[in-house]
Amino acid sequence: MKLPKEFANGIIIFAGIALYFFIMEFFGLSNILFLRAFNAAFVFYGIARTLDSNIKEGKSGYVTNLLSAGTTAIIGVLLSIGGLLTYIYLRGGDQYITNNLSGEMLFGGKPTANEYCIGVLFEGIASALILVFVAMQFWRKKMSTAN
Repeated sequence: MKLPKEFANGIIIFAGIALYFFIMEFFGLSNILFLRAFNAAFVFYGIARTLDSNIKEGKSGYVTNLLSAGTTAIIGVLLSIGGLLTYIYLRGGDQYITNNLSGEMLFGGKPTANEYCIGVLFEGIASALILVFVAMQFWRKKMSTAN
């Protein structure tokens, strides 16, 4: 059975983000806040794959593609947050956040693992939706010529 393209591309987003953060962790860079912003490239890549696939299938409606791209981004973010929460608990839970992750990103104090992941979830959904709208503007010309 073939996975829907939105789910398959969401898995690609998750895999890219996971690999990127494992590399950052390996080199001891996981506490550097601005390096985390580069995970947006993986989200944009997954969204672009979905939109490209839709265009090739002849789906040129703006709302259809907007929902498809949004679904892809949200699936990628949810899988990534689930992976992050699992990883944090495997590495020691709240103590891992205190010692290795930058808690000042979202909170002033010492967040728990769940609080940290909820904060990152809201941040991830917001940035994913922004990337969806940016991608839709980027792909709008291709969608209008597909008609």
